[in-house]
Amino acid sequence: MLKYNVRGENIEVTSALREYVEKKISKLEKFFEDTSNSTAHVNMKVYSDKNAKVEVTIPLPYLVLRAEETSPDMYASVDLVTDKLERQIRKYKTKVNRKSREKGFKNLDFVPSETEEVPEKSFDIVRTKQVSIKPMDSEEAILQMDMLGHDFFIYQDAESDGINIVYRRRDGRYGLIEASDIE
Repeated sequence: MLKYNVRGENIEVTSALREYVEKKISKLEKFFEDTSNSTAHVNMKVYSDKNAKVEVTIPLPYLVLRAEETSPDMYASVDLVTDKLERQIRKYKTKVNRKSREKGFKNLDFVPSETEEVPEKSFDIVRTKQVSIKPMDSEEAILQMDMLGHDFFIYQDAESDGINIVYRRRDGRYGLIEASDIE
């Protein structure tokens, strides 16, 4: 059973709203065999224009589900984000099961379902680049990214020797992804 971390920005998360979120998101559990060690992080925010945004992140082994939706009504935003997450799961499930059948494996982390298959999108790689990864800090990586006019930049962290990625967020600020080994 999923655990829930529900928080609000510019809104009080009432028990009714919390129960609604938990009820809607718990329906996604049917797609997975074990969610006992997973937590659904739900962030709800109301903007000055009265729009309600719901962001949901559910880290699972080998998969992180994330979606966000904005609408004039908080409950509608919860419905929309849940639908988006379900589409992501179905798409991923279809791909994983198709690949595992090709390799001779049984369904992996998913509970078999009778639902329809989602058509597979083609991911054609149209260009390949090779990059030299230079040790630097995140500030230098952001400067390099801005100079190149890109939205992301991969580099080797000078302190940790790990591979990191800086990226430009939709809000214009920056994000950092630190790669780590899967345990």
